[in-house]
Amino acid sequence: MADRLRILHIGIDARELAGQPTGVGRYLAGVLKTWAREGLPHRVTLFLHAPAPSWVTELPLALTLDVHPTDTAGTWWEQTTLPAAVRRANVDVLLCPAYTAPLWSPAPTVLIVHDVSFFAQPGGFRWREGLRRRLVTRASVRRAAAVVTVSDFSAREIARVLGLPRDTIVLAPQGAPEWRGGPPLSARAPLVLSVGTLFTRRHIPELLQAFAAAAREVPAARLALVGGNQTHPRIDPVAIARTLGIDDRLAWRAWVPDAELTALYESARAFAFLSDYEGFAMTPMEAAAHGVPAVLLDTPVARDVYGAGATYVPLDVPAITRALVTLLSDDAAHGRAVEAARGRLARFTWTQTARVLRDTLERAAAATR
Repeated sequence: MADRLRILHIGIDARELAGQPTGVGRYLAGVLKTWAREGLPHRVTLFLHAPAPSWVTELPLALTLDVHPTDTAGTWWEQTTLPAAVRRANVDVLLCPAYTAPLWSPAPTVLIVHDVSFFAQPGGFRWREGLRRRLVTRASVRRAAAVVTVSDFSAREIARVLGLPRDTIVLAPQGAPEWRGGPPLSARAPLVLSVGTLFTRRHIPELLQAFAAAAREVPAARLALVGGNQTHPRIDPVAIARTLGIDDRLAWRAWVPDAELTALYESARAFAFLSDYEGFAMTPMEAAAHGVPAVLLDTPVARDVYGAGATYVPLDVPAITRALVTLLSDDAAHGRAVEAARGRLARFTWTQTARVLRDTLERAAAATR
C-alpha cells in the first residue's frame, strides 16, 4: 500500500501531442484528460520537441512541459535528447506511448506498442522505415519494464512476433468517446467519411472503386478522406478518383482540426475503414459516437473490438458497395446500425485505460526502488 501512496514523478514522451496529433496523440490526450479529471496524485513532465496545444497547459495536473525544439523529432531525438532530458528531470518512470523508447533510459520505461504491422506486413513500409521500426521496437520491448497494448489481438501478435510471454503484456484498450449523437438522419448528407492515415493496408483503391459504384445508385453521394498519405507503394487517391470519374465527388485532406472533424462526423451518413490489420482502430468509435455507423473489413480484431456494432465486409468491391448503398439509402437499416454501434461504446472507457496505465507506471517505479 505504501508504494501506491508514494508520489511519483512520471515522465512522458509527448511528441505525438505536438503539431497535428493523430492516433497515438489522441490516445495520450484521452489518458491525460482522464487523469486530470479524476485527480492523478503524481507529478507529470511532458517531454516535447515543439510547443504543446493550449489545452495541455490548462489541465489541472502537477504538470511541467520540457520542450527541446527540433524540426523533426525522430529516432535520433528519442535516443539522444530524450534520455538526457529524462536524466536531468530525475523522473521515476517514463511512459513511451508510440512503439519505441530510449534504449538507455535512466528511468524504467513503460512502452505502449499499439500493433506490429511493420513486422506482419513489411511490404507496406519503405524498407528503411520498416527496418528502423522493427529494430528499435524489438530492442525497446526487451528493455521495457512493462509492455502495454490496446487489444487482445495485438497482445497475441506481440507475443508471436517478439517472443514476449502473453501473460506479461498489459491490456489498456483505447477509451471510446461518449455518445454525442448529432443531427438527425434527415439532416445528414449522403456522405461517406473515412478518417485515418492512408496506409496500404487500409485499401483506399478498393474504397474508391466501391464508392464509385455506390454513387451510381445514390447520385448525390460524396466521399471525404481525412489522413496523410503514407502508402507504399504510393497511391494517389485523386488520380484514382479521376480515372473512376468521381474526382468531383471526392474531398481529401491530410489533416483537419478537431472542430472541422466534428463537423464532418456530424454531416456524414456512413463511415468506411477498410483495414486488414489494426491494433484497435479508434476512428470508427469516434464515428459511432456521432451517430455514424461503420463499414469495416471482416477481421478478427475488428470483430473483437466492434462486435455487433459495425457492418463487416470482405475485401470485395461489390460487397463493400452494397454495404455503403444500404447505409446511404435505407433509413431503417441505418437506424439499427447506429443503435448497435452506440451500444458498443460503453465497453471502452478512458477511465479504465487511465487506471491501467497509472497502475502499470506505479508498479514499474516500485520495482526499481
